[in-house]
Amino acid sequence: MCGLPGERDMSMTPFGEAVRELRARRGVSQKQMAEAIGVSAAYLSALEHGRRGKPSFDFLQRVAGYFHIIWDDAEALFAIADQSDPRVVVDTAGLSPPIPPLPTGFRASSASSMKKHSENLIC
Repeated sequence: MCGLPGERDMSMTPFGEAVRELRARRGVSQKQMAEAIGVSAAYLSALEHGRRGKPSFDFLQRVAGYFHIIWDDAEALFAIADQSDPRVVVDTAGLSPPIPPLPTGFRASSASSMKKHSENLIC
């Protein structure tokens, strides 16, 4: 992505940022890492940018092994991955309440019949 050095990509997940930082510290490209751990560079890019779901435990183990991460640091990386699932959350606060269901047996013909009868009412 384009941007200033050190500028955070707002679409990245915490796990994506951690992987990108690990790669940068080791001077490894996405393509090199992807080939070494058996995934496509496109998958690794999508994962870093939050366009893929939470990675599998097997994938996380391969990342930890690739970077020779000690167990405590690997657990921290796994925890970050758990928090990085790009689930869609819809905030419904402030929206109108849902429309209640129609009564059982109510039909469209009943609605037109009600309208016809309501026109005959004297107000």
